[in-house]
Amino acid sequence: MSRLFVAVWPPPEVIGLLGGLDRPDEATTRVRWTTSDQWHVTLRFLGDVADDRITEVIGALADVAEVAPSTATLGPRISWLGHATIVVPVAGLGALAAVVRDATVDIGDPVDPRPFNGHITLARLKGRGRSCTTGTVGLPVSAEFPVREIALVRSRLHPDGARYETVATVPCDAQGPDV
Repeated sequence: MSRLFVAVWPPPEVIGLLGGLDRPDEATTRVRWTTSDQWHVTLRFLGDVADDRITEVIGALADVAEVAPSTATLGPRISWLGHATIVVPVAGLGALAAVVRDATVDIGDPVDPRPFNGHITLARLKGRGRSCTTGTVGLPVSAEFPVREIALVRSRLHPDGARYETVATVPCDAQGPDV
């Protein structure tokens, strides 16, 4: 079994922008900052999928290749998602996420009924509540990038945060999967 999700990886210039944000010391803020190799926009979380179904998942995602490329727009400000997650909102990927959802509806966990909420997770609070302020929430952030491919990603849980491995990518221009 593999824990899988479908995502968009931001390009190096966006990674550089996010990497330049102020990150107050974890010891004084109760915040666990994510690392640049964890920054992505999840289009759909699939959950545990049997390894012998990965080829099927890639095939289902190949249908997404016919979708015109999307533009991801970050910002306008770093914000909270729920009570314990600090994120950069990402707009412009709702249609792409809907196509991914439809292509994978019979694979993995049931489809999340909540509306798509594109974001890149920057940090998670240790413990409960927003009792800490990081100085990061509310900062303006602005960037755009064209989405030329989506990725099927394997996630392995780790005490210091999840570890991700791209299993396959599918271009959003009808060229087919790249495994």
